Amino acid sequence: MSLTFPNRSRSYDEAGRRIRFVGHDGMFQISFSVAADAMSKMRPETAADEAGYLAAFDTASSAIYDVARTAYDRTRKSIYVLTAADFR
Repeated sequence: MSLTFPNRSRSYDEAGRRIRFVGHDGMFQISFSVAADAMSKMRPETAADEAGYLAAFDTASSAIYDVARTAYDRTRKSIYVLTAADFR
């Protein structure tokens, strides 16, 4: 199967400074997070707070899901942390 994102929920982890979301490969749930610095790189106008990061995630979700799929296709792990380096 391929990785899908049927659940569009996401949350901000202030301690880890990242946005968490999940994908699904069949019945398997894959955990992802995007570092806040990656959000700021993708959307320089992002406000450096929870609302700003979540809004930036929503705006760039299609690109984020593409990067998540690429990472998953390479290694098929159950947990990923996407950083600014993953977004070219």
